[in-house]
Amino acid sequence: MIEDYEHYEAVVVGAGPGGAAAAATLARNGIETLVLERGVEAGAKNVSGGLIYAEESAPYTIDSLFPDFREEAAERPITSYNIHNVADEKVKSFDITRLHEHDTEWSDAVLRRKMDSWLADQVHEMTSETGGGLLTGVRVNGLLRENGEIVGVTCDELDPIKADFIVAADGVNSELARDAGLMNWDEPEEWFQGVKAVIDMPEDVIADRFDVGSDTGEAHLFSGNLFDDVRGGGFLYTNQDSLSIGTVFHLDSLVAEEAEPHRLLDNLLTHPLLAQWLNGHYDEVEYSAKLVPDSKKAAHPAPHRGRLVLVGDAGGQMQAQGPIIKGMNHAVSAGALAAEAFAEARMRGDSEKAGRLYEKKLKDEGVMGKLRPRQYRTLGKLGENEQLAGLTDSLLSSPIGRAVLRSGAMEKQLERLYSSPFLSSMIPDTKTPYVTLPTVIAEELGTEIEDENEVEPKSLADRIGDLTYDTDVGNPHIRLRNDSYEASGAAVSACPVSAKDFGGGCYREETVQMNGHEEKIVSLDTQPCVECGTCAIVAETEWEHPRGNKGVEFKQG
Repeated sequence: MIEDYEHYEAVVVGAGPGGAAAAATLARNGIETLVLERGVEAGAKNVSGGLIYAEESAPYTIDSLFPDFREEAAERPITSYNIHNVADEKVKSFDITRLHEHDTEWSDAVLRRKMDSWLADQVHEMTSETGGGLLTGVRVNGLLRENGEIVGVTCDELDPIKADFIVAADGVNSELARDAGLMNWDEPEEWFQGVKAVIDMPEDVIADRFDVGSDTGEAHLFSGNLFDDVRGGGFLYTNQDSLSIGTVFHLDSLVAEEAEPHRLLDNLLTHPLLAQWLNGHYDEVEYSAKLVPDSKKAAHPAPHRGRLVLVGDAGGQMQAQGPIIKGMNHAVSAGALAAEAFAEARMRGDSEKAGRLYEKKLKDEGVMGKLRPRQYRTLGKLGENEQLAGLTDSLLSSPIGRAVLRSGAMEKQLERLYSSPFLSSMIPDTKTPYVTLPTVIAEELGTEIEDENEVEPKSLADRIGDLTYDTDVGNPHIRLRNDSYEASGAAVSACPVSAKDFGGGCYREETVQMNGHEEKIVSLDTQPCVECGTCAIVAETEWEHPRGNKGVEFKQG
């Protein structure tokens, strides 16, 4: 029967920037391409911070593939980049625009629903001309195999589809990458978790409060002691008529500190520093969350198997190295290079070599070098030695360390150090750069913020209630394998829509009577799920995407 299945030269799974770049490049090479997207519309399932970069050294940029992109799909150019070191109500800020502009042609703030849906329109038109097209509401649930070889994809809503080339651009929770054995969810230290609030704000208020024009915008990063010792930080990006404010933390640190993501976001939203921007104009319109791969550890060096290639988050291609936060641009490069590799292999009459050619292109074009920088492998990991990290923190917090930071010469150097691409690429994953150093900098060099922040963030219940869901009754996409607190309790606090002492989220902690004694267990309700995948890593669960059009639908993203 497998011979009777519909066949395309190429199938692209996922219509985000990586999938769009792959599909556009395939279509331009005259390749019959079908794009499958599980959301009700492209972007309905996607979340980013988010800034998209066009790097001068990149083999492809989004506007080189879609010339009208910036005018039609982006929010606002980001022309100023700042980092704020926080210790209670003292703050020391540095302008690190020089780092932001390194190797940068341009950078824009984006919202994924608007961006991805526009890209999808362009892609559908392009792929239709080669005999394919774009279908939404279709969940690809696995790989089709024949005699053990990958020959296509299987779907919930359609019969299996055969293809000569398969691009997995299905995001950080890629079911195709897992099915092929190329990615797993075993190591929390390989992942970040981000949560975000989109704040509605009139364009003229943004112009006034951030002192920006229609063609300028700002990005702000936050670190220090406002996040309860969790490794990571916060961000604020100016959109056209809204703000994206969020936090991103190492997942293993969230679990270790038993921190609740929504509360850490609230720590940022209510800090006095943000009063200058938010007071009188706080209107939170959407709460969202996602996993983020740490490319230093998760970027697959050979992201292919047979006819399958991985691009973007599906291949771990998200660069988060200190203040350097880049992902969508790498997905674009990877998607286009993958398509280019297949077009070249096909032209030579050996399309089976496309995966190996794609791997070579990622390396030769410098993409893999950015995702897995040599500096981190040779030097950054040294700083993660537990004893060395402890000594470094002790030294920074000591009277000698504080005296050095207070010196005029060191203060002048700090901004320069923060702006160094070389140093950013070798930052160790310890509390030192995220918590200890910024806290001491703020304590010794910072200024007391005297503003009173009037913001009252929404409750977690309201945030969940304001989201749009099409619950797939009778078809839960998450199942608990082990409901003991020891096995699955970490999800109660780590899940972005769950919390201790909150009964309305996904994961809940309960005490029950069992065989004459009390036991603490975890229960699960998938209805309020934002599909980030956190619980797949920190709890004993069976996790898959909901069927097409089902589950959460982001209106901002």
